[in-house]
Amino acid sequence: MLDRRIAQTFVDLADTLVLGFDAIDFLHTLTERCVELMDVDAVGILLADQRGALNLVAASTEQARLLELFQLQAEEGPCLDCFNTGQPVGCADLAEEPQRWPAFTVAAREQGFAAVHAVPMRLREQVVGALNLFRTSPGVIPADAIALAQSFANVATISILQVRALRHSEMVAEQLQNALNSRIMIEQAKGILTERMQIGIADAFTLMRNYARNTNQFLSDVAQQVIARSPEVAELTRVQRPRSRP
Repeated sequence: MLDRRIAQTFVDLADTLVLGFDAIDFLHTLTERCVELMDVDAVGILLADQRGALNLVAASTEQARLLELFQLQAEEGPCLDCFNTGQPVGCADLAEEPQRWPAFTVAAREQGFAAVHAVPMRLREQVVGALNLFRTSPGVIPADAIALAQSFANVATISILQVRALRHSEMVAEQLQNALNSRIMIEQAKGILTERMQIGIADAFTLMRNYARNTNQFLSDVAQQVIARSPEVAELTRVQRPRSRP
């Protein structure tokens, strides 16, 4: 069953990237599959924009999202090192190496993480981002899990670069930038729903994501509707609220 799920994930990673694909949903699905199939508790993805600056584009949990944002703001952490070097970076116990990333280590432990491993999203010399695995307990992330994460990252990178090869370079750069801009809009919409419906941030994202899928819309379009308080928002807020995770 596990092998079948892994195989299906590779198929999904390859088939999702078609003309007009939803990049944010694609990358978020990748974080979910990593958590499902590996011995990790959370996953985040950082992607470079056309200027080469890293941005957070997907995270499996709110804790991972906050930690990834902290790394970007502090300009310190294993995920940044991984992107800058193009090589895997890991730490089995952050408490034993606090001097390695002092600020990041404090932030990671505050969010409940004790171990981290980052793998590059790269093809040959071109690095487009980093896929980051987090664990709440110390210990080496199994080698087979890291190998699988790297394989997923490789396929995702090839797919992204394939789109780049099929389109004019300026169009691809614009699409990736739009994906990053969409993420900002989605974060704003999550905050609005959180306050309006008195639900958690993760539940607000799940609500929008499910609604987007059920109505065949992009997440960014649904987020824009929420921000603009369009008539569709009333229907969205009547959707059954997602069950909060314990």
